[in-house]
Amino acid sequence: MTAITTIIESPIALVCIDNPPVNAAGHDVRDGLVAALAELAGNDAVQVIALYAAGRTFVAGADIREFGQPPKPPMLPEVCDLLEESVKPVVCVLHGTTLGGGLELALGCHVRVGITGLKVGLPEVNLGLLPGAGGTQRLPRLVEGGTALTMITSGKPISAEAALEAGLLDALVDMKPEEAARMAAAQVLEGTLVPRVTADQPNRLGADDLDTFRAKSKGEVTERALQAAEASFLPIAEGMAAERALFLAALESDAHKGMKHAFFAERAVAHIPEAGAETRDLTSAGIVGGGTMGSGIATALLLAGLPVTLVETAAERVAFARDTITENLKGAVKRGKLSVDAFEATLGALICTTDIGALAEVDLVIEAVFESIDVKHQIFTQLDQICKAGAILATNTSYLDVNDIAACTTRPADVIGLHFFSPAHVMRLLEVVVGKDTAPEVVATSFKLAKRLRKVAVRAEVCDGFIGNRILSHYRRSTEYMQLDGAPFEQIDTALEAFGFAMGPFAVSDLAGLDISWATRKRQAATRPAAERYVDIADRICEQGWFGRKTGKGFYIYDAGTRRVNSEVATFAEAERASKGITARRFSDEEIVERYMAAMVVEAARVVEEKIALRPIDVDAVFLFGYGFPRHWGGPLQYADITGLATLVARIETYAQEDAHYWQVPGLLHELVSSGRRFADLNKG
Repeated sequence: MTAITTIIESPIALVCIDNPPVNAAGHDVRDGLVAALAELAGNDAVQVIALYAAGRTFVAGADIREFGQPPKPPMLPEVCDLLEESVKPVVCVLHGTTLGGGLELALGCHVRVGITGLKVGLPEVNLGLLPGAGGTQRLPRLVEGGTALTMITSGKPISAEAALEAGLLDALVDMKPEEAARMAAAQVLEGTLVPRVTADQPNRLGADDLDTFRAKSKGEVTERALQAAEASFLPIAEGMAAERALFLAALESDAHKGMKHAFFAERAVAHIPEAGAETRDLTSAGIVGGGTMGSGIATALLLAGLPVTLVETAAERVAFARDTITENLKGAVKRGKLSVDAFEATLGALICTTDIGALAEVDLVIEAVFESIDVKHQIFTQLDQICKAGAILATNTSYLDVNDIAACTTRPADVIGLHFFSPAHVMRLLEVVVGKDTAPEVVATSFKLAKRLRKVAVRAEVCDGFIGNRILSHYRRSTEYMQLDGAPFEQIDTALEAFGFAMGPFAVSDLAGLDISWATRKRQAATRPAAERYVDIADRICEQGWFGRKTGKGFYIYDAGTRRVNSEVATFAEAERASKGITARRFSDEEIVERYMAAMVVEAARVVEEKIALRPIDVDAVFLFGYGFPRHWGGPLQYADITGLATLVARIETYAQEDAHYWQVPGLLHELVSSGRRFADLNKG
């Protein structure tokens, strides 16, 4: 199949891009466009060239199949230059999601016509890159500086209407791409659409625009994009050369390696052993528990078009759940995730009741009650008696043993863990916890459900905390040890936020609720090893009734939308140091980050070693989509590969001199270092 076809309807030439599924700007497209332009340049019967695409979208960006491959000419900048330099006007018709290289092709054309529903954007920064085919040079010549810089540095697409208003589009129509191409070419001939050579337009970027964006932006990826945009003040040829040099530098950066890894992680986690199993039908769902988590899960299911029956224990709890879900759906309307017209119908698909018998005919039940094994035993015993044969029984537990819960039923093959993350209707991660008896079709159905919910599902085996919370419980102790040894908790938070986390670990604990982790610590107390250092500071906070944001006080004090350090925490820390004979020492921000990340890598390696996670990339996906891990590092095990496994082993062995129980090098890490391999090599099997 030819990616480019040309139809001549003198004096118009229609050039169609047809490279399913998204018309990516791969080699066949680039080579075909160059050949078509050369042919049409010598055809005296053609006066206007109209470029459009078949299928659901114009060029949606680069071809991911070429990622990491040696470049094959012609390169995209050359194609864009040829379009711009064409003596014959080139009209470009844009539809669907015209992104990255697709928009850069359009910027090289002389007239741009959009079709209703179009979105355009330059998302390269999401891969640690920048537009490398003239996007940073041509866009500021078409739209005002603030709009150009927003598109270049944020990666967020804009609507067709916004593009038209900004001057990026010359017209907006509601018709098929081929019809629009033919019409726009005719209007160029008539003079009602006036071609513009983008490079000849005055630069609309101002120095104050750059200053404004630099003041509010951070990170090498954004700065590199701003430097490229700044080069648009140069003559176009010099600016293009500067952009290309910055693009090539970005290709070699750690940020690009990490963000490319994150891009592929979202796709890699779908490759599971049960992928070929036949799935069960899911036409209705039930929720047991209408608290924040249960209501969030119910919201996610409703937004995915599933009718939901939610069961609570008392009438007032039923009312709370319905009110919470209603507010969640109103929030979805505000965010554009749900139309105003669909709001009532979506809410109408919800039943809230105190009668657990109402779950008798649903296809899926998700239990979302408090983390008590006794309560969960009671609920699953009831569900086993009530639910129809073939219904999937899922627990939303964060830590507890799915096998133990399944043992309360006569159908353990139907039991699975579906660990949502709060807020469940917003957070993208879903840990699918597979019990020893869980049927393959139940696993496959759960992954299909995750896709319907637009979530990233990651397969996990059973252990305390599964993938994410097990690793979290380990590296969280490193912050407690640093706090005990002298690092103020607010310094730890600040250092890790500078590293790239949206929130530091102590602020996150306040947000999650300190009582939850306190309950876990008390549950684990009887089995805690004698050699393990235990830090009581968080317990002292909880004993005051301070559970974080929900009570207005935890590590921080929350008052009228503000947050400040709770100075009494330092008093607790000093008292504990005194009782244990510890002299406080200073920690640099660099040491805080290195210890924190080393601890994370240690437990992540164990999770892979014990096959709790299928591959290292599954661990990375959990932290990218559920724990706010900085995307430019690609996940904890991609960070380990970038940092160097031998370097990490040396750090861990140094730390072990002060605490040999906590700091131990996993066997897998030793094995990888000795064999010269990386975690990435384990993703290939």
